[in-house]
Amino acid sequence: MPNIKIFGGSSHPELAKLICERLGISLGRCTLKKFANKETSVEVGESVRGEDVFIIQSGCGDINDNLMELLILINACKIASAERVTAVIPCFPYARQDKKDKSRAPISAKLVANMLSVAGADHIITMDLHASQIQGFFDIPVDNLYAEPAVLKWIKENVNNWNESVIVSPDAGGAKRVTSIADRLNVEFALIHKERKKANEVASMVLVGDVKNKIAILVDDMADTCGTLGLACQKLKDAGAKQIFAILTHGILSGPALSRIDATDIEAVVVTNTIPQDEKMRLCSRLKVIDISMILGEAIRRTHNGESVSYLFNHVPL
Repeated sequence: MPNIKIFGGSSHPELAKLICERLGISLGRCTLKKFANKETSVEVGESVRGEDVFIIQSGCGDINDNLMELLILINACKIASAERVTAVIPCFPYARQDKKDKSRAPISAKLVANMLSVAGADHIITMDLHASQIQGFFDIPVDNLYAEPAVLKWIKENVNNWNESVIVSPDAGGAKRVTSIADRLNVEFALIHKERKKANEVASMVLVGDVKNKIAILVDDMADTCGTLGLACQKLKDAGAKQIFAILTHGILSGPALSRIDATDIEAVVVTNTIPQDEKMRLCSRLKVIDISMILGEAIRRTHNGESVSYLFNHVPL
């Protein structure tokens, strides 16, 4: 693959290495550090003139620092005459602030989109956006990849009698996601209607659908404090589910999340490595990780070669 350079930010260096191994190229040299006053310093250690540059940085950890680092990296490559700069953001930061849900609320996802465009990004590759409409906040191409093919593969390989399962959405917003997975597995689906009093706090839940004596597989795009997950598991248990699995694309798992998982009757919580999970896996034995580096790597290869990326919406690359 000539004329390509891949740089990794400091948010998820392991993922950047896995993607480069998949593509058979070495990770670009860049020095990322902070000055004494906490300003971010970026030095690109090789020529990018006329190159197709991909910068891998996930919206996790110290989100604001990592976002600033990504913006500076994009700008550094752009003013060093890179032909095209693509930001690969597996977990898009501020994606939950995508609308005015109350008066005087900001639409921070739109602000992030503007910042990326102004910094000089020509293309965005991300995965399982919290709301697909965020693609409309950009005036540049956005490829929103899906973890769904990898999720289907995991279910078929790891859930015994998966054809007796019910795919459950923990909220009405994820109904489209679960119906798509249920259709492809040819099984039933259910959803849980929840009402929130305030952010990260659920007031009440109602289960719509039948899970009695079935394997319930909860599917969502992200889990933060796992409050919803804990309540949903209890609701499914009360409704007679014999086994419960949870599959989440972005396992943010902040605050009391791991202790809440341990307090449930859940068999396994499956997340992807859009966010680093090594430390959390050591602390929680029920946490399992699906590697999605091959999907991102193949998306980068196809983008660089000018090929269609839509194949990845339904297939896991070998």
